[in-house]
Amino acid sequence: MCGIAGEIDFKNRINKELLHKMSAALTPRGPDAEGFYIDENVGFAHRRLIVIDPENGKQPMSFGDLTLIYNGELYNTDELRRGLIEKGYEFFGHSDTEVVLKSFAEYGEKCVEQFNGIFAFAVWNKRTQKLFLARDRIGVKPLFYAKTSGGVVFASEIKSLLLHPEIKPVITEEGAAQIMLVGPAKVVGSGVFRDIDDLPAAHFAEFSKDGLRVKRYWSLKAAPHKENFEETARHTRELIFDAVKRQLVSDVPLCTFLSGGLDSSIISAIAAKEFEARGEKLTTYSIDYKNNRENFRKSAFQPDEDAPYVLEMAKFINSDHIGVELDTPALTEALEYSTYARDLPGMADVDSSLYLFCREIKKTHSVALSGECADEIEHVC
Repeated sequence: MCGIAGEIDFKNRINKELLHKMSAALTPRGPDAEGFYIDENVGFAHRRLIVIDPENGKQPMSFGDLTLIYNGELYNTDELRRGLIEKGYEFFGHSDTEVVLKSFAEYGEKCVEQFNGIFAFAVWNKRTQKLFLARDRIGVKPLFYAKTSGGVVFASEIKSLLLHPEIKPVITEEGAAQIMLVGPAKVVGSGVFRDIDDLPAAHFAEFSKDGLRVKRYWSLKAAPHKENFEETARHTRELIFDAVKRQLVSDVPLCTFLSGGLDSSIISAIAAKEFEARGEKLTTYSIDYKNNRENFRKSAFQPDEDAPYVLEMAKFINSDHIGVELDTPALTEALEYSTYARDLPGMADVDSSLYLFCREIKKTHSVALSGECADEIEHVC
């Protein structure tokens, strides 16, 4: 996870102090490094969590007239790099950042159609004086923006945008309704605050002196399912294995969440086999709550405790397993910070527990694979 922020102002020179403040607000997203690009009417800021190629993946990154800031991960980096090399491009590192930048140089706005991954990025073209913004197909990586009197300002988080003097922390009736009635979800394209918009998933935007253009580049299409049960099972297995393996690329320590459920168990089992093939051992993490065993009560939603299945699975895949135990007072204290981290009210104790859980994991690992929201696919298939 990284953080990006920037401003295009065709009327005034960029306020360097403001840009640095916007970057500072994103520090938790990128604690490892900070970078800036400032050129009269354009300012970019990048906060980096280093995962791949520490030296050659520094940002902002420039190539010719193009300058990029990027938050995300491409899972088809190698395939894209090979295609670009065949077209004559040279690469000086193995980061996906360089692949994103040179893909844009070659394919322009159509580059996003080729990306398999999660991303939010901005590219400034100094020659054409145009800004390009894009977000991944599912909207995993956030990207908010707001129009100003001289142009546009954008960032990974709302709190960064609210530092701009023209962006006021005003919530309209519609925004309040989203928080109270829909939250933690929100209306597509809404930033909840009056002056802030959310670039929708699977969209890109282009901004210039002529104005702002927003366009969808991908949509999910329904089609008849023609495979039989055996073909469906085999195809689903191939897709899951491919998805997990592609996400095991990292130059820093990587682990997995393990709850004992179907989703995290499948991911951890695949990862453990890949680690074993490299001569390494996977570390898995689980979360539990103080006195949970004594106080646990069965329900239709949760008929059993997680802990016994966690230990059984960790033994089966031979992982180095670490359990994190949380207490209720700590969860309560973390509510405020977890809400601040999200910018908006979220899922209460779920958010605070995830925050505390990840804080413990970060002491030893910078990357963790989880199985969040995968149950629906597994139960259907």
